Amino acid sequence: MAREKGYTKKNFLKGILIENPLFVSILGTCPALATTKTLEAAIGMGLLFTVVLICSNVLVSLLRKLIPEEVRTPAYIVIIATFVTMVKMFTNAFLPELYSTLGVFISLIVVNCIVLGRAEAYASKNGVFDSLIDALGMGVGYTLAIMLMAIFREVLGTGAFSFGKIFTFIPEVKLQIIPKGYEISMFQNPAGAFIVFGLILAIIAFIRNRKAELKANLERQEKIRKAQEAKALANGGNK
Repeated sequence: MAREKGYTKKNFLKGILIENPLFVSILGTCPALATTKTLEAAIGMGLLFTVVLICSNVLVSLLRKLIPEEVRTPAYIVIIATFVTMVKMFTNAFLPELYSTLGVFISLIVVNCIVLGRAEAYASKNGVFDSLIDALGMGVGYTLAIMLMAIFREVLGTGAFSFGKIFTFIPEVKLQIIPKGYEISMFQNPAGAFIVFGLILAIIAFIRNRKAELKANLERQEKIRKAQEAKALANGGNK
């Protein structure tokens, strides 16, 4: 079957832009709201999520012709749970601060709609390479989305960026952005997460609606132009 030019690039970019799991599909909101208090925690969650998504997508794609239709969903859950357990054990052993920060939300990757959804909708119907690229794009898209939320929440909630508290293998650094005393601690709470998430969705909706409006105006102007040209030709023919 012929592959359209640039398919791999489109397959990767769709998870970042067109079908972003968090900001477009509105999936995985629970960990996004809970693990974005700091940029470090968001990066850690995004990396773990991406690893599980890639591994599960690849294995589901490899086994797609061997798994019976009747047990497909339970089999996918077992595959995902296996990789989540491995990631959880690795994190606990080598990144204990990240493990304690994310807590139960590492385990909840098992029931994350994005991971199971990509296994069902894409990996079960496509080859290994395409499934890997799909998972990578979705993982990067989700990671960038929660990082964006974390940037706003950490700066507004604490007034600074802190590095090295979770990833202890790097030097601890604190970058003060907002003068002390002017931070808004509410943004470190669940209410602040909802506010940031809602504002980002509102901005995205405004941009998309604005683009759609401009496109509709251009199409309307093009129709008017064509109608005027047709009328001019008709009048010229009558003469």
